[in-house]
Amino acid sequence: MTDLNINLDATVDFLVELLNTPSPTGYHVEVMPVVERAFAALDVPGLTISTTAKGALLLHLAGEGRAEPIGITAHVDTLGLMVKEIKSNGRLKCTSLGGIMWGGIEFEGVTVRTHSDRRIRGSVSPVNPSVHVNRKIQSTERSADTVEIRLDEITSSAEQTRQLGVEVGDFVFIDPRVELTGSGFIRSRFLDDKAGVAAIYGALAALRDAGLRPPSDVYVLISHYEEVGHGGAAGFPPDLAEVLSVDMGAIGEGQAGDEFSVSICVKDGGGPYHFDMNNKLRRLAETFDIPHRVDIYVYYASDGTAYWRAGGTGRVGLAGPGVDASHAYERTHRDAVRHSEHLLARYMLDES
Repeated sequence: MTDLNINLDATVDFLVELLNTPSPTGYHVEVMPVVERAFAALDVPGLTISTTAKGALLLHLAGEGRAEPIGITAHVDTLGLMVKEIKSNGRLKCTSLGGIMWGGIEFEGVTVRTHSDRRIRGSVSPVNPSVHVNRKIQSTERSADTVEIRLDEITSSAEQTRQLGVEVGDFVFIDPRVELTGSGFIRSRFLDDKAGVAAIYGALAALRDAGLRPPSDVYVLISHYEEVGHGGAAGFPPDLAEVLSVDMGAIGEGQAGDEFSVSICVKDGGGPYHFDMNNKLRRLAETFDIPHRVDIYVYYASDGTAYWRAGGTGRVGLAGPGVDASHAYERTHRDAVRHSEHLLARYMLDES
């Protein structure tokens, strides 16, 4: 049994850089160069990187040719907002990108990116938020109709806001608020799924450090439209035997996962994952003493689901670090990232 060196500090450093780079669904131009540079700098023998017409990254790691090619995918796009309307008071009404929890972003700082790439600070606020003015504010449902962006600029009309360069269709970046605690927790928005991308990075680094090549060719798709359902629908070569989707494990009441383990999802809102893949992931975790939890997520789908629905014929499985408070201010632990990258490395080395 070959020992693998997991350089978790390097993985977390990369993760922090990803978290601090805005990438709401539909806006990939800043984060994809960060991802490409990081994977290229690993200098893994046999690894090549290309970009699809859609803007996703496809990594190809040449294997030893003893098994059929496999795929791994994770997504770098996150939740976010887009300007839907410039209101008469100069504030902004937004539409959500992905499954935003409106109450979960209340009073969060944001940056509005104008079409000319000017960055304007602001914050998310309920309409008429003062409890000294609006006695119903605490019971008002938070939604796109009751929440607005308050710009940190002198503006009180739609015309003044437009003079700042703001227009319908501009992206709004929500502050991630990344924090690493002394006890090993990683707190931030958008650990879904930047923690998964970082785990792939760490797994490839572990194979490089051990001087190991996988038995099969490995294709890694870093997608940027998962949050709206079609990230994994295209980009892979057609002849893959398997695809492992790397995404967060959802934690909550009634769930089996935790923030310290790799979660193996055997069924989600798209139905059960492939029986053989589920069993392979569990076998690898058990064989190599990787702390893991087997779970089911009923309100969830992944790039593996998109791959299947687009006609992908390979077997699909799902695994990733357990993440608390998904689609809000999320948290995981270094251990969950460590165990996820260990399982990924073992998966790439498996010959079954």
